[in-house]
Parts: sequence; C-alpha cells; structure tokens
Amino acid sequence: MTQRQRLGVNIDHVATVRNARGGDNPDPLRAALAAQDAGADGITAHLREDRRHITDADMAAIAEAISIPLNFEMAATEEMQSIALKTKPHAVCLVPERREERTTEGGLNVANDDNHLALYIAPFKDAGTRVSLFIGPDDVQIAAAARIGADIIELHCGTYCDAVAEGRAADAAQELARLTSAATYAHGLGLEVHAGHGLTYDSVRPIAALPEVIELNIGHFIIGEAIFTGLGPAISEMRRIMDDARASDQA
Repeated sequence: MTQRQRLGVNIDHVATVRNARGGDNPDPLRAALAAQDAGADGITAHLREDRRHITDADMAAIAEAISIPLNFEMAATEEMQSIALKTKPHAVCLVPERREERTTEGGLNVANDDNHLALYIAPFKDAGTRVSLFIGPDDVQIAAAARIGADIIELHCGTYCDAVAEGRAADAAQELARLTSAATYAHGLGLEVHAGHGLTYDSVRPIAALPEVIELNIGHFIIGEAIFTGLGPAISEMRRIMDDARASDQA
C-alpha cells in the first residue's frame, strides 16, 4: 500500500500581506494554528535574510505554539544556523536565496558545495533535527545530497508547474518524467523524498501520485485560494486531490 502523503502548509505569504501595511494583521501564527486545525501535517516557514515576510518573532511563536512538525526553510548561512539551532524545529530545509528574487529560483547546487554543506549540516544532525535540501530533479545533485548525509530532498517542481499553468503539455510531460525519475533515484539511495514549489489544484495530482514522494509543501497557492474560500476549505480541497491521486495510483 502506498504511504499516505503528508501536506505541509507554508504560511510565509500571510506575513507578506501583513508586512505590506505593517502592524499585526493578518497573523502568521493564527494561520499556522488554523492550518493545523484544518488537517495540515506540518507547517513550513522561510526566515529569509532580508525578513521580507516571516520574522524571527514569528518563527519563535510558531515553534512554541504548534503541535505538528515545523519545517524551517533557510539559507545556509551562519546567522540562520544559529537561529534554527535555538528554535529546534522538526526539520530544516536549506534553499538557495538571492535578495533580488521574488521567490526561490531553482535548487541548491549541492555537488559544487558538498564539503561546506556537509560541515554546515553536522550541528543539525547532532541536535536531532532532520535536514532537507531543496534541489532540482538532477541525479548528480541527488547523489551529492545522499553523500553529505541529508535525510531528505525536496524536489523543485517550479518548471513543471509553470509548464502546466502555461498550457505547454509536452514540456509539462517532460518535466514530470524528470521528477518521476529523480524521486525513484533518490528513494533508492535511502533519501526521503518531498516535493514543492508552485503546486496548485491543477498541477498537484501527478506529483501526489508518485509513490516515493511522501510529503508536499505548498504555500502560495493555498494562501491565495484562502482569500476566496477560507484557509480550512483550501487545505481540505488540496488534501482531497492528493488523497484521490494516491488512491488512483493504487487502483
């Protein structure tokens, strides 16, 4: 039987809306607790170096209040390492970060930075925090992630999702094939496989159906959909599609 797939909800963009005007509303902590109540299996939050959305206070409050796992997205910097070690999340997910980007673009180049990353993640491993690396569907990068001792890889689905959104069916099929192959390869190396970035109701089903992918992390679309339907219904619908895709794959 295919393992039930977990849904991690990223609440970064609740903070984006708050920060557009300042003040306390809407509160990312309230969103995290609402997502938990709606059936999310985990909460993801990205503390960026420029603090453009989630803040240090947000991260501390969320870590203290929720009873489901916290996935702390972060750049591989000394500052973020120090904060994460104090926060003690269930997992850290290392992502590439550039201040001029709107959102995370592409995956880590683990193969070109494996010695540094191996040393960087060692304190997390010692602390019992699981380590995830956000990477593209590339066997070289996946092999490097396994080599340095990562527990998890999160596959970057952005290129696939863009192709789906733009109606480029052939490109979407090609990218889905790459993600499928990458998930199989990573699973064979003993890595836990997650996926995320850009997933919507329209694009999630084929990714959710991949048996090796045991967690999806979805934020921007769910928060956007919540404006129209509410956070609980948006999460419930994503959960329904994921579960249906999983069940169909077993049929």
